[in-house]
Amino acid sequence: MRYLVDTGFELREHEDLDIFLRAAPTRAVLELLASKWTMLVLVALGDGRPMRFNELRRRLEGVTQKMLTQTLRALERDGLLTRTVYPTVPPRVEYRLTALGGGLGKLLTAVTDWSREHVAEMRAARAAFEERAAHQPQGVGTAP
Repeated sequence: MRYLVDTGFELREHEDLDIFLRAAPTRAVLELLASKWTMLVLVALGDGRPMRFNELRRRLEGVTQKMLTQTLRALERDGLLTRTVYPTVPPRVEYRLTALGGGLGKLLTAVTDWSREHVAEMRAARAAFEERAAHQPQGVGTAP
């Protein structure tokens, strides 16, 4: 079966360009970015200042040590941040965004700015939705 868009472009020959295909490498990038901890780490490091592990952990309320460690390793593996170990006792470790991570951090900062700007509207929409749902009759097979 051939997958064609209107232009006749065969997607199977260019899987990496179509995020909707399971095997597309771009899909793996989006999966990494979809993690709330990934987004928050990138925004926290977005000002260019290096941060130590415990600084990040305090900044990201609710993150576990295990989840932060996994997130930092994934970001380092994919070239979005660097991990620098200083030969002190105890060792001092700092995390900083790479140029690649900095570019992405700017995009995510724009998303957080948008979130701040529109959170009241979204809360009002949610309250209105819940109000409507509370007054609608519950039919067979509908969720409460």
